[in-house]
Amino acid sequence: MITPAAPADRKVIPMTHPAPAETVIRASHLDLTFQTGDGPVHALKDITLDIPKGAFVSFIGPSGCGKTTFLRCIAALEQPTGGSLSVNGMTPDAARRARAYGYVFQAAGLYPWRTIGRNIALPLEIMGFSKAEQQARIARVLELVELSGFEKKFPWQLSGGMQQRASIARALAFDADLLLMDEPFGALDEIVRDRLNEEVLRLWAKTDKTIAFVTHSIPEAVYLSTHIVVMSPRPGRITDIIESPLPKERPLDIRDTQDFIAIAHRVREGLRAGYEE
Repeated sequence: MITPAAPADRKVIPMTHPAPAETVIRASHLDLTFQTGDGPVHALKDITLDIPKGAFVSFIGPSGCGKTTFLRCIAALEQPTGGSLSVNGMTPDAARRARAYGYVFQAAGLYPWRTIGRNIALPLEIMGFSKAEQQARIARVLELVELSGFEKKFPWQLSGGMQQRASIARALAFDADLLLMDEPFGALDEIVRDRLNEEVLRLWAKTDKTIAFVTHSIPEAVYLSTHIVVMSPRPGRITDIIESPLPKERPLDIRDTQDFIAIAHRVREGLRAGYEE
């Protein structure tokens, strides 16, 4: 069950150990309005949400509802125009400077002139890690994403799915506790997407990171998440938070179970209700 906390309208994803320090992301009445030449665009409205350490939270909603915008606010890439937002008890900008999160974008974003190993090393170089530490971390994260032996390959020598795995490895390299993933598998075919969904769950189980994941896919959201945040059309509001009863270990065929189908139905109904409000 979703447990309300003060204030009464705060949406709280329940924690195993409900200590305040365990809250990774806290948004309170968050608004964001973009000023454009055609007038203001209201992207987010009254987003109030707590995300605890270790949760896997998917954000789903129609295109333009503010899912990616909220992720970008967490990463200090956008500035809210109202309310408050904290990451590990810090402002998003302070969290960015503290390297509190890794970010995986929709496209892999690998530099074509750098090898896979050197792409992964880039944030480590910026952060001043020694060469020896860089090599150790590169080897560890390549093993995590099952790309050991590919560190000397260039991005163009890898498939799209392998490039996305390299992008995830880069986000994991400096071992931030929070991983932000902005629809990383949307452009991939269904077979590759299924495989990467399985790998992301395996990585989450191994690393115990907190993951905020944006998707347009109902099956993907249900398969991956401990909680699904359903958002309305613009201005983006939270219309439902669904806690998954599925076990942490999830084979792909769990998608044929009644529990899975029931959650997917509730997500679909939440999306439909968002249009009707």
